[in-house]
Amino acid sequence: MKVLFSGGGTAGHINPAIAVAGYIKENQPDAELCYIGKKGGMESRLVPNAGIEFHSIDVEGFQRKINFTNIKRNISAIAKLGAASKNARKLLLELKPDVVMGTGGYVSGPVLRQAAKLGIKCCIHEQNAFAGVANKMLAPKVDAVMLAMPEAEKYFDAKNKPIVTGNPVRTSVISMTKEKAREILGLDNRPMILSFGGSLGARRINETVADVIAWHWKSGEIVHYHATGKYGTELMPELLKEKGVDMEAENIHVTEYIDNMDVLLAAADLVICRSGAITISELAVQGKPSVLIPSPNVAENHQYHNAMTLVSKGGAEIIEEKDLSGEKLTDVVSGLITDKAKLEKMSENAKKCAIFDTNERIYKVICDLYNSK
Repeated sequence: MKVLFSGGGTAGHINPAIAVAGYIKENQPDAELCYIGKKGGMESRLVPNAGIEFHSIDVEGFQRKINFTNIKRNISAIAKLGAASKNARKLLLELKPDVVMGTGGYVSGPVLRQAAKLGIKCCIHEQNAFAGVANKMLAPKVDAVMLAMPEAEKYFDAKNKPIVTGNPVRTSVISMTKEKAREILGLDNRPMILSFGGSLGARRINETVADVIAWHWKSGEIVHYHATGKYGTELMPELLKEKGVDMEAENIHVTEYIDNMDVLLAAADLVICRSGAITISELAVQGKPSVLIPSPNVAENHQYHNAMTLVSKGGAEIIEEKDLSGEKLTDVVSGLITDKAKLEKMSENAKKCAIFDTNERIYKVICDLYNSK
């Protein structure tokens, strides 16, 4: 079996494909895997690093906000689209995949359209609760539509009923227990808060989390781990210093990036974070109560819709960035972290949203398409 993946633009589109590719290899060591992504895109680094054969096409996305600069960019995007489609078709004819899987992002558009025209079995996977433009356009053309969240189904006009598979979540995140994680970190029985805003860092999250830390650090009754992100490494220490926080306090741990997320997430009693698709899935499988602050700087405000999949089930609280302040975040966090019964109920509710066998479900869809050739 030869499977070709296509998707890009963000890690949220790329990592699910890499995870599925790895699962296929585990189950079929002789399977051939390849990937078509954007030339110079994030996928051009991540995919080869994962040991997957990578090919590229030159394609650009369309800018929805209309101004003079974006009009020029859209003209360029239109000019590139024809060549991208032609190059995608050429690669498909050369690579001869049995099944093509798209994971979103504008690069997947010409690849999946051409694959469908060539009669190759095709499927797409939507990671978010609010479907992306590329996937919505591709849905009527492909053989199978897979959803991470059932809330996305209403956005698709698909040939066949969409299949809910969930988002691929790392095995280490699924298997790590709270007891083991707290043992690794050397934590006692004090409640632990984990907060982060992404690898680059979110200024508003850093600013308001600084207020939360200032509220609790001196009592020593709460342990707090916070990741500032790349652009918060200088800002966060300044904010904490202004508020009189001792960053050397034994219960305060501030770092740029979290490289042991499986451990910290499992150990946490409450999580403060954005609501990207994979983050939502990881919170669900770990059953973690959370305060979600959706990024307002994403297409179609999809992080808000992702957050509501947990909020509507009672597994999370939400504060939109337009309503966010240090005082409000502190009020919400203080109300939750001192209410053990509520945290336990939120944990149960979050876990009800989890799907633990995502890779197996997606693998079955791909195998069914292969066997129906």
